Amino acid sequence: MTTRDLADLSGPALAATLTPDSIVLLPVGSIEHHGPHLPLATDLIAADQMSARLASAAVDAGLDVWRLPPIAYAKSDEHAWAPGTFWIGADELLATLRSIGRSLASTPARTLVFYNGHGGNTPVLATALRELRRLYGLRTFAMSVAIPSGDGVDGPDERGLGIHGGWGEASLLMHLRPELVDAAQFARAIPPTLADHRHLGFAGASVEFGWLSDDFGFDGVLGDPTGASAGAGERIASGLIADGVEALQEIATFDPAA
Repeated sequence: MTTRDLADLSGPALAATLTPDSIVLLPVGSIEHHGPHLPLATDLIAADQMSARLASAAVDAGLDVWRLPPIAYAKSDEHAWAPGTFWIGADELLATLRSIGRSLASTPARTLVFYNGHGGNTPVLATALRELRRLYGLRTFAMSVAIPSGDGVDGPDERGLGIHGGWGEASLLMHLRPELVDAAQFARAIPPTLADHRHLGFAGASVEFGWLSDDFGFDGVLGDPTGASAGAGERIASGLIADGVEALQEIATFDPAA
């Protein structure tokens, strides 16, 4: 795999290497409770390793893509009740993103892409997109490690609620870091009443609500990791890379005035 990590370069080499056409990925993860079966670093591992694979694949596709070191500590206050969750507030994360954008603006690169591994970061990243566009003139985008829920055909039927520690996330970790997954602890954690609502739900539902991960009585897990496998994780990873390269190709040529 070709190394595309900006931090491996010297300062002069970075200044000579980046151009206005360069795309810089910033992985954003979290350190948070993921139940008894997955490590605290699940979201960080996903964002870090998948962004590295994506950068390499994008270069093979002819794009000039580079990667910054990941942000590990992020907005995970929905899991603050659980020992092992290390989180910062939305204001702190936004300030960090603003400062990183300011730093990138001093280089020749003009495009910054957040590659997000934790859903709780999403609203802050959306705010940062506009802030960095307005303050520094950067072209800003956000992508995510979009892990699918089990649908009853590929994986167990998670009824659209496999958002934290479920089949897809467990499968991806079994592919990326199998030694950190405890399959003996897999258990279904789908709140049946929530799944029955038509309007109420998580991100993307017509009615969202404030929640903490221990609200549902399943030790902070939302999903069904039973049936997770490294093979499924490899398929998920391959799909993420293929979709990610296509997305970066669109980003490379995007002109809002066109």
